[in-house]
Amino acid sequence: MACRPEIDSARVAEVAVQVDGVHGTDAYVVIGNPVAHSQSPFIHTEFARQLDHTITYTRLCVEVSRFAEALGEFRARGGRGASITLPFKEAAFALSTRRSARAESAGAVNTLHFDREQVRGDNTDGVGLVRDLEHNLGVSPAGLEVLVLGAGGAARG
Repeated sequence: MACRPEIDSARVAEVAVQVDGVHGTDAYVVIGNPVAHSQSPFIHTEFARQLDHTITYTRLCVEVSRFAEALGEFRARGGRGASITLPFKEAAFALSTRRSARAESAGAVNTLHFDREQVRGDNTDGVGLVRDLEHNLGVSPAGLEVLVLGAGGAARG
């Protein structure tokens, strides 16, 4: 389900307040449209907990035309990074000031890290899929012909 425009601005502000209101806590967001399906907040918060690191990690559904604005506002309020889901992976690539070789190869970014000067972009989709196949299923795709259904940033990753 797509975002409802009447709640979009309020949601960006709500996420920004969460970042501003928690001193010493790193804030992250997964941005998409739709984004309700994303398990990133649960997965990353649980991983951080296991490492004794406190974070806030929330979903943010933004209108396509407001992606750059919402990301900029989140960063300006102290956000440390973002996971990017559909349909914003190519836009995140364009906004990245420094990109990994994987991101360059895919032409898409699904992970952003913010530091003072740069927006660093990476694409972990492909390497994540290969690791999952090899470590969890015991299958190596090396030398195999594989059909990937899709044409977006995740498929290119």
